[in-house]
Amino acid sequence: MSNGTGTAASPVRSGPPRWLRPFGSRLAFLLVVFFGVEALFAPLLTVAAKNPVLSLLAGAATMVIALVGYAKLVGRLEQRRTTEVDLAAMRPQLIRGTLLGAGLFTVTLALIFMCNGYRLHGGSFGGMIANFGMMLGVATIEELLFRGVLFRLVEERWGTWLALAVSCLLFGGLHLINKNATVWGALSIAVSGGLLAGAAYALTRRLWLPIGIHLGWNFAESGIFGAADSGSDHTVGGLLTGVPHGPTFVSGGAFGPEASIWAILVGGAAAYVLIRKARKQGSWRSTGV
Repeated sequence: MSNGTGTAASPVRSGPPRWLRPFGSRLAFLLVVFFGVEALFAPLLTVAAKNPVLSLLAGAATMVIALVGYAKLVGRLEQRRTTEVDLAAMRPQLIRGTLLGAGLFTVTLALIFMCNGYRLHGGSFGGMIANFGMMLGVATIEELLFRGVLFRLVEERWGTWLALAVSCLLFGGLHLINKNATVWGALSIAVSGGLLAGAAYALTRRLWLPIGIHLGWNFAESGIFGAADSGSDHTVGGLLTGVPHGPTFVSGGAFGPEASIWAILVGGAAAYVLIRKARKQGSWRSTGV
């Protein structure tokens, strides 16, 4: 088309609505959207987990839909390329994070087991596969919400330390709604889950490592060792079946091994290492940008 002066008119890239441009409005809007995504997909993943193949398909589909939706929505609102979900870093960081998360939980359970705090029995291979599919979707959605939205935006305004504190407390606090939740369990989740995932994001500036850690930890917890996951009802099963034994302080009790003192120590130690690396390489932000 011509603009009347003999030259072609430049295309105008539409930005976000005016009411979404302020920081507070953007943060609130994205939190509502991704809380809604979790509320929508979590029941679907639970239903799909009754069949191993269906669960894998549902988990993979949820992951793709959530990531594409995040990239398009955040890219539009913030008028930028969403490098935190850059596909170039996906494979190595996702694999590394999954192995790290599974390894950290295995160490945690081994320590609980050594303290006579756990009993293992036979389980189901199909249950393990179904569990992996469900956890793939859950880990993706929760990391997009807590690290991709909450941590990232708070950090932009007030720095990494406050972003860690806010995202950890909310992440742990929301687990209080689970059936067997306790305040101690929520605080433990804030450290072993929230602090570790936040440190992983601060180090890499990508969401793949946090998603992998979240997936690996949860899958090892309930998909391999058959433990209760953060106080929620155990409806999928795993390769083994786990039963807590002895003091809750050691075993985690009905909340699951994440409420054990060992989970706090193992998760906290791993988070400390990642935080040190992030600060050393200069990716730690003392104030907002």
